[in-house]
Amino acid sequence: MPKIVDPSARRRAVAQAVLDVAARHGLEHASLRNVADEAGLAVGSVRHYFADHDELMTFTMRELGQRIGDRIRTHVERLLAPDGHTDRRAATQELLAEFLPLDEARRRESALWLAFTTAAHARPELRPCAAEMQAGLHTLVSRVLHEARYAGGLPDDMDIELESTRLAALLDGLTLQATLLPDRYPPKLLRQVLRRHLDALRADS
Repeated sequence: MPKIVDPSARRRAVAQAVLDVAARHGLEHASLRNVADEAGLAVGSVRHYFADHDELMTFTMRELGQRIGDRIRTHVERLLAPDGHTDRRAATQELLAEFLPLDEARRRESALWLAFTTAAHARPELRPCAAEMQAGLHTLVSRVLHEARYAGGLPDDMDIELESTRLAALLDGLTLQATLLPDRYPPKLLRQVLRRHLDALRADS
């Protein structure tokens, strides 16, 4: 009796192979041949699930973004749907810190995401995903700041749009620096910089 293969699970497994190859050797080495070898499949099997290399790369980038989003969503629910016992200040810091490479797993994740977004400069098929992720970050940060202002933690006259852009840029910059130079930007320093920025936002409230 032939083995039944779950197409969705197989596509995710192939995407994981792309990420594994890219993490070790760089995204430019994630050819169909190398990915197929990593996944233990024939190239023809990979082509059965993905029409071409572009489709595979786009799917993998979206899969990576989904994983990041799923992890962050837990913190969003805790902050934006508090149970009455939630420390909103601590929850805000933990939510935003999830965007930073604070451990080996998140450093790997950040490096992969930076590789994809850099590739998007020359690969138009990747740009929509990069733009959606960036827009999602801005929307989330804006929502967090709106909620903080509503709860009385930020000045009523704060320009939320401007501050959302500034905070998102801070998170992007810290992620880039800590991914490239982890020894110079250890987790403790990343948390301190984020906390100092959030404290400065509250200073005038």
